[in-house]
Amino acid sequence: QVQLVESGGGLVQPGGSLRLSCVASGSIFSPNVMGWYRQAPGKQRELVATFIHVGSTNYADSVKGRFTISRDNAKNVHLQMNSLKPEDTAVYYCYYFYRMSYWGKGTLVTVSS
Repeated sequence: QVQLVESGGGLVQPGGSLRLSCVASGSIFSPNVMGWYRQAPGKQRELVATFIHVGSTNYADSVKGRFTISRDNAKNVHLQMNSLKPEDTAVYYCYYFYRMSYWGKGTLVTVSS
């Protein structure tokens, strides 16, 4: 089993920045994939960014150039979000994959003036 705990969400004004972090615990194997998805009210969950290894990252078109995903080791993942827009408002979920998928409970990001 793998447990994922996200942190860093909150309320920010348009144009502002937030940094999300996720720490994984339990049976962690490497190499693995970690990343972020989000779900806005009334919408389906969508990919934000994933990190497989250095040089192998993937971003949704809507966040390219504004968000940066990074990792320190096999047990965490971060998402630096800059130039935030109201449409970035969503619950952000941490994601871990090694043979099967695990999800965190999510952290709410609200972009509003």
